[in-house]
Amino acid sequence: MKTTSLTETHIGLGAKMAEFAGYNMPITYSGLVLEHKQVRESVGVFDVSHMGEFVLRGEKALELIQLVTSNDASKLTDGKIQYSCLPNDQGGIVDDLLVYRWNENEYYLVVNASNIEKDWNWIVQHNTFGVEMENISDQLSLLAVQGPNAIKVIQKLTDVDLSNIPYYSFASGKVAGLEDVIISNTGYTGAGGFELYVWNKDAKALWDAVFEAGAEYGILPAGLGCRDTLRLEKGFCLYGNDIDDNTSPIEAGLGWITKFSKHFIHDTYHKELKEKGVSRKLVGLEMVDRGGAPRQHYKLYDAEGNEIGEVSSGTHSPSLNKAIGMGYVKAEFAATGTEIYVGIRDKKLKAVVSKVPFL
Repeated sequence: MKTTSLTETHIGLGAKMAEFAGYNMPITYSGLVLEHKQVRESVGVFDVSHMGEFVLRGEKALELIQLVTSNDASKLTDGKIQYSCLPNDQGGIVDDLLVYRWNENEYYLVVNASNIEKDWNWIVQHNTFGVEMENISDQLSLLAVQGPNAIKVIQKLTDVDLSNIPYYSFASGKVAGLEDVIISNTGYTGAGGFELYVWNKDAKALWDAVFEAGAEYGILPAGLGCRDTLRLEKGFCLYGNDIDDNTSPIEAGLGWITKFSKHFIHDTYHKELKEKGVSRKLVGLEMVDRGGAPRQHYKLYDAEGNEIGEVSSGTHSPSLNKAIGMGYVKAEFAATGTEIYVGIRDKKLKAVVSKVPFL
């Protein structure tokens, strides 16, 4: 297994560690529910250094990005970020990602840890534009300082005015005396906060400084366990669960990042889906019957017991104290309020189709 610059720190804190995307990562420290509520209500810190980062440079960097991503990156200005996906040539998704614009000739792409090599090879394959590409995934560490008090914690450590960095924007500056830290108003929790990109050699110093600054807010280290419950409460897709090589962004409710004002790989397929309608849709699920939470690959049924789909993600929501999930169902069952059934062990338990975000 690979490690991050902070792996030994996590072990020293007593974290429960497990393999995730080929990395030895912290799943929980003090308990999933406690960490979840701390992030949702105050501030917590995730080590997400396993994420991948690519740099694209050159006069035609935007042309390459426009071809390989579904969103319209021409709308970006310096210091802005865009959520997007990499469509494959079979009607599915290679990965979802963030596109950062430094200037008209330089962009950062932030990709999922499990897809770093796959994404790199896919973009290289389509780089007929002479764009200079650099994979700096192993050089950077990434701390996600998340929660409503995150801005107060980080502002103690920097002269950069964080109130001038809107959602999905970024700046670069000195944080905790460390140079060239990227301060990004993004995150995967829906709780607000910033992500801090730092060179590996500075990761431990930044981690320590953030925890010292956050002590008055009860700051806690948070593991990937509650990262999943937090993102699911907000209805954020997880690659490998809710989207994958076989799902169209149109089916997944990601039409808002799929722009047909420009050409991208296999765009005619997705445009046809949008115009003619999809046969299945990704929906939110709230359990009505007690007896367990929906989990990935559990089957979904109508009232007559006919199979109509499958769960893609599910958990017990700490904030709502109820079982929630997402899954793909036949389009005729996708309306909010529709009663459906989840196959949990040997029972079919009632659920209702819900709007997302749940929270």
